[in-house]
Amino acid sequence: MDIKHCLVDTPEPNLIRDQFPAGEIPRLVIDKDRVPAEPAKEIWITDTTFRDGQQARPPFTVEQISHLFDLMHRLSGPKGIIRQSEFFLYSRRDWEALTTCLAKGYEFPQVTGWIRAVAKDFELVRQAGLTETGILTSISDYHIFIKLMKSRRAAIDSYMAIVKAAADAGLKAVRCHFEDVTRADFWGCVLPFALELRRFSEESGLRVKIRLCDTMGYGLPMNDAALPRSIPKMVYYLKKETGIPEENLEWHGHNDFHRAHVNSVCAWLSGVSAANGALCGLGERTGNSPVEALAIEYASIRGTTDGMDLPVITEIAEYLVRIGVVIPDNFPFVGRDFTATGAGIHADGLIKAPEVYCVFDTNKVLGRQPTVIITDKVGIAGVAFWVQSELRRRGQDVKLDKRDPRVFQIHEWVTREFENGRTTSISNQEMLEQARLHFKEYFPDVC
Repeated sequence: MDIKHCLVDTPEPNLIRDQFPAGEIPRLVIDKDRVPAEPAKEIWITDTTFRDGQQARPPFTVEQISHLFDLMHRLSGPKGIIRQSEFFLYSRRDWEALTTCLAKGYEFPQVTGWIRAVAKDFELVRQAGLTETGILTSISDYHIFIKLMKSRRAAIDSYMAIVKAAADAGLKAVRCHFEDVTRADFWGCVLPFALELRRFSEESGLRVKIRLCDTMGYGLPMNDAALPRSIPKMVYYLKKETGIPEENLEWHGHNDFHRAHVNSVCAWLSGVSAANGALCGLGERTGNSPVEALAIEYASIRGTTDGMDLPVITEIAEYLVRIGVVIPDNFPFVGRDFTATGAGIHADGLIKAPEVYCVFDTNKVLGRQPTVIITDKVGIAGVAFWVQSELRRRGQDVKLDKRDPRVFQIHEWVTREFENGRTTSISNQEMLEQARLHFKEYFPDVC
């Protein structure tokens, strides 16, 4: 091994203070090093809903996990675009959920584990009979020196002991989760550990994957940014200097700086095959990259859905809301108001051609019709669009003109409501009452 890639077992932590000044907002450092773009030839999604997704909410019940796993299987499609889903192994509920999902016999998503790099945790993997597990291998000096209170060499030796135990036990693969990689000494610790794993994989035959964990969301989708924050540089040098194949590299991003999803896409385009996320962005603190967003992005990058059942995304969101998960109304693809507009000029465009203001055919892709929120800003066009959409929902293909006097009368009523001090939007039930009043021939069933 080239000496420049040997582990630098420094006696003091390297906290990279030029980029991470204590207590302050991280600083963007630009350097002159640029690397070529080498997108992964094959990409897929992995899931952490039942692991990281449960770290910031009350635990799911076994029944809820079972149903969500079924929905995820349907979303994944026959080619298994959602390749794996990881599970905790610690509580009785964890074991019941694990065995329930294993018993379904699905090829995709594959059920895998997640453990700390300690022997008693690995014994749980052995007892569960899993063929793959994730192993927490914290890689920044913030974690090694301050959290674990070890030296780099001691920490890596403890990680390697569990990796070797996995090989001895006959597992097919392990994932080493490089926790806090975007705040770690890349040349002095990250790269040497990756080389050590690659060498052991070649010697033992154990497939070793590396999950690059942007634990605090510090990663940047910028070629000009300095390491360790530049995702393109990190992926490029890991592949170039270690020879680790792209199918053994995975990205796991958090959303602390609103970059979880764009960073995941950047990782794909930089040469990582697997992007990890959670349904509806669930996860610790600000959450992870949303699995449904990765599914949409996959179709954009590949130019095909590859058999994914994308309307299941809507079923997943509706089910999560029913069991108490809060999804912001304006959350992309799954929020209540994702297909809604409250602007009259937008509604006017929707009446003429939905693609004017729809990001894609939301009914075709997600099973969701464009909608309008009725407020004092919606205009006459918004009222016309609401009535026309409701008629189509009822199977009546009626083309309304916003100049229809009946539309004008409903709009006058909406205007009076807000002139009289109303501050909430008009409900669907109220709009149905107005539609029955003014369009009796089309709405005979509305009281």
